Amino acid sequence: QVQLVESGGGLVQAGGSLRLSCAASGGTFRRYTMGWFRQAPGKEREFVAAISSWRGGSTNYAESVKGRFTISRDSAKNMVYLQMNSLKPEDTAVYYCAADLFDSGTKIGGDYAYWGRGTQVTVSS
Repeated sequence: QVQLVESGGGLVQAGGSLRLSCAASGGTFRRYTMGWFRQAPGKEREFVAAISSWRGGSTNYAESVKGRFTISRDSAKNMVYLQMNSLKPEDTAVYYCAADLFDSGTKIGGDYAYWGRGTQVTVSS
């Protein structure tokens, strides 16, 4: 059983930055694709970013965050991070960390077997 715990959310002004962290335990972290998803009120959950364990950590981003967000991982610490810069009010959402045990680098939420409880990010205008 894999446990994921997110942290680092909060309230920030537009143009500011936040760094989200996700601590993983209970599995073979270094073999998984790790992803970040978000869900805003009244909207469906959407893909944000993913990082695989292959090719030195191949990354994948949603178009809406490319150039502003960076996903990274520290396999020695079982941690994955999401550095968010140039934040916009439309980035406001609950952000979730997720683990894909098949390490496919996927953007599809249904392919992720384990999820954290989320951390709230609010960007004020």
